[in-house]
Amino acid sequence: YLKKIIPEILTPDFVKFDPKRTLDDLLNTRMAQLNAILSERNLWVIIGSSFGGLMGVLFALQNPKKIKRLILLAPFLATKLLKWDNRSPIKKPVIVFHGKNDEIAKFKPSRECAYRLFANLEFNATEDDHNLNQTVEKLNWIDLTS
Repeated sequence: YLKKIIPEILTPDFVKFDPKRTLDDLLNTRMAQLNAILSERNLWVIIGSSFGGLMGVLFALQNPKKIKRLILLAPFLATKLLKWDNRSPIKKPVIVFHGKNDEIAKFKPSRECAYRLFANLEFNATEDDHNLNQTVEKLNWIDLTS
């Protein structure tokens, strides 16, 4: 969908979920892939959905100077995988869209984590579920990413 609106967008094909692997192993593998992709440039606008939102947050925590903004869609934030470790909140602009009816990345815990994690947060609660199908197509992606 976003490739049609923003042709230059990178849409990496990360290692697929495998129930035989732990989430920690999956996250480490995908983060290695993400770091390799994003190592060459700075000031990235990262769009991450669900587990990809978690990955975007981890990348921003580890590489704050490489980030311009995070756009998170139903991010998976309420997890021990985040390894928050009393770090300072991320100061870069963060825009979150999260469905109130999300049964996968639960709305309330995600919202609570977002307000702890991000110092410059715009949190948008939507009448949607985890897929955010009703929300995503209504967003002005050009404005969000510029």
